[in-house]
Amino acid sequence: MEVNLAIITSATLQSAAVLVQLTAAFFALKLIRVTGGRTAWPLIAGALCLMAIRRSISLAQLLAGNPAAIDLLDASVALAISSFMLAGVLAIPPLFQTIQRAAESLRRAKEDLEIQVAARTAELNDANVHLSVELDERRRAEQRLSKYTEDLARSNQELEQFAYVTSHDLQEPLRMVASFTQLLARRYRGRLDQDADEFIGFAVEGATRMQNLLNDLLAYSRVGTRGKPFVPTDCTTVFKQARDNLAKAIEESGALIFLDPLPVVQGDEVQLIQLFQNLVANAIKFRGTEMPQVHVSAVKKGHEWVFAVRDNGIGIDPEHHERIFTIFQRLHARSEYPGTGVGLAICKKIVNRHGGRIWVESQPGKGSTFYFSIKEEVQK
Repeated sequence: MEVNLAIITSATLQSAAVLVQLTAAFFALKLIRVTGGRTAWPLIAGALCLMAIRRSISLAQLLAGNPAAIDLLDASVALAISSFMLAGVLAIPPLFQTIQRAAESLRRAKEDLEIQVAARTAELNDANVHLSVELDERRRAEQRLSKYTEDLARSNQELEQFAYVTSHDLQEPLRMVASFTQLLARRYRGRLDQDADEFIGFAVEGATRMQNLLNDLLAYSRVGTRGKPFVPTDCTTVFKQARDNLAKAIEESGALIFLDPLPVVQGDEVQLIQLFQNLVANAIKFRGTEMPQVHVSAVKKGHEWVFAVRDNGIGIDPEHHERIFTIFQRLHARSEYPGTGVGLAICKKIVNRHGGRIWVESQPGKGSTFYFSIKEEVQK
């Protein structure tokens, strides 16, 4: 009874193994259509057919009553191996199709990337062409600007030289005119009629005003032509010298001068004295009804010092804040406040030479604060 059961079990296992092997061989041959002609699949199919034939011979011997053909372990192993091979053959088509789809996606992505790279390359080439054209235009513009700058610098230098020569050479004949008109005024005042005295007075006044204008024009031209090299300059000492130069005006006006500690900068000492002197003199000149007060201070901002000269004078309308730094520009009649309108223009020119800028903050009747900056280190 046990022998018959073993025969039946072994025959069943071997029959199943033969069926699975033949099925695997069939699907292995079908892989040729899926993956294309490859020698591997016929070889695998042939090996599976040989295994099926060997297993069929063993099955025939078992059915013929040969007890030696009963081997349950061998039949089980054969069925398991055949099942794994069938599963592998069946798994290859979807895996291959997945690989094909991935390869196709990769191919399309590569084509798209090549198209994008080609388009981007064309755009970059166009951009390079435009950039090259712009660089050429900018280079030519810079060359023109450099030439204009050189021409402007030369013109400014020639103009400063002309102003210096003109104002200097006119000093002597004007001095003679002023001397003789003053001599006429002293010698013949009261001896001629009233009109003659008035005419002589006009001549003396005009000659004196012309002398003042020429002196101021000469001082203005010397800022650029006669400036000294920049050296470390103590602004506290500089301001005290300017204050001493204004001692008489300070005493007559009763002005109070307040001075905060000032820094040491690279500058032209003589011109900085003139700068402070002009600003303080203006503060005293354009005072209101109160006792004039002037406060001088400085704060460091970045790589520059910003100086402030604050007063309690009559103030300046904001619409004139730029105009007052132009040469010969006056906001008041000579009968109200004397002067030629050159002082602040000289201040601006001095500050510009020192690499800074000058401006004012003011309102009518509320005093004025003049600011100017000087870089921490200034190249001449």
